[in-house]
Parts: sequence; C-alpha cells; structure tokens
Amino acid sequence: MFEKPIDLEKACILISNDDGIRAPGIKLLEKVARSLCPDVWVVAPETEQSGAGHSLTLHRPLRVRQVSRRRFAVDGTPTDCVLLAINVILKKRRPTLVLSGINGGGNIGEDLTYSGTVAAAMEAAMLDVPAIALSQQIGDRDKIRWATAEAHAAGVIRRLAAGPWPRNSLINVNFPDVPADKVQGIRVARQGRRKIGDNLVERLDPRDRPYYWIGPSRDEAPDQPGTDVEAVNKGYISVTPVFLDLTHVPALDELKKVFP
Repeated sequence: MFEKPIDLEKACILISNDDGIRAPGIKLLEKVARSLCPDVWVVAPETEQSGAGHSLTLHRPLRVRQVSRRRFAVDGTPTDCVLLAINVILKKRRPTLVLSGINGGGNIGEDLTYSGTVAAAMEAAMLDVPAIALSQQIGDRDKIRWATAEAHAAGVIRRLAAGPWPRNSLINVNFPDVPADKVQGIRVARQGRRKIGDNLVERLDPRDRPYYWIGPSRDEAPDQPGTDVEAVNKGYISVTPVFLDLTHVPALDELKKVFP
C-alpha cells in the first residue's frame, strides 16, 4: 500500500494525457492541479495519441520540446511521456502524484485496454508513483461537459490523495455526461463490459481502393450493477481501482493440473 496520505500542498504533480499537449482537457486538468499544488509539471504527447494503449516507441528516437515553464511536449505515446518525465525531465524532482487526462470521452469497460489516458497512469504505477486517470464521458461530441469535470475533479483527487491504495494499481475516474449540479454522487465501481459494435466504416479512395475507419462507438451490455458503465450512465462519478497484474488467479490451480 501507499501507506501515507499525499500532502498535496507539498507534492510534485506530473500531468500527461493522450489527447495531446494542446487539448482542452489537459489545460483544464492543469488548472485543477494548480488549485491543489504549486509544483505542477506537464509532459504530454506532441499530437493526439488516442487509442495508443500502453505502447512504447522503440524504433526511432524521441524528441522533447519545451513549450513553456514546466510544460514539455514529446513526439511519442503517453507511455513515452511518463517514462521520460519521471526518468529524465523530473529525475531530480520525482513526482509525488501523476494525473492523466482529462480525456475527452469516457474510459469505462474495455476502453481501459485501449486508452492512452489510462496507459499514462499505468506507466506511473509501474514506476511506483501513485496515479489517477480522469475522463469526461461524452454524449454529444460538440457539447463536452468540461464544467462537470472541472467542478468535481479537485474534490475527487483530494479524497483519493487522503487515503491509501495498493501498489501496482492506478485509479480510474470517469465523470458522467450530466451538468455539474446534476451529478448524483461518487460510486466505487468495478470495470464493466462493453463489446465493440459493428462500427467499421468502409470507403473508397480516389482510385477506388477500399479503406476503413474504426468508429468510436461501443454497444453496452445491459444490467451491469456495480460497474463503471452503470455508474456513469446513472449520473455518478465512477472510481475504479485497476490492478496491473493481469494474472487470472483462479485459473492457476486448474492449469497446474494440466501441466503438473
């Protein structure tokens, strides 16, 4: 466990994301973080990396560009950003807490495996730094309710910082697509399930060769009590602890019988 509460006033907070250094969500998260702590650093991808998952750039060099004081852009993935931030940029001032987001779009159910937002927090947890991924659920992409995340993010972060959570874990937070004053509360929830819908779009290029777009839609399985999917759909903020050990423990004994 991270046994001691995080003293946010004395903390060093690192912020990253997958939507890129110029995204509105990271600017909002930086504002929220600065309301909690004076020592805030931003290290984020130069361009959008949505869907990058927990990927590393291995076959070309990475470049870091200083955008302004304590703000850096990396021409790589969210994982690259956190890795470079902790081991290079903040080598002499190790972060106390990593915040990733605020993502424009929820990261619930199977989104966790694709999400670069969650991956940035995952990399921090692997480097033994407490980490929180934050996302704003979207109904209408032209009307993202950033005000909901802005109104509630600081309070959620404060409460998480005050209590311990297991090592090798990150906390995944999703804000519902409702006005700030309509949020029903906070629910601690397990990861839900959403199957990938029939969302492949085929088109033709000018030479009549087919190409494909993978759409963002997901079909949500019904009746998921206690999950992040249910929580955000009912207007609650979901808080989910995510463990990095992917071992299916109940299967171990059965497999040992197969391979004695």
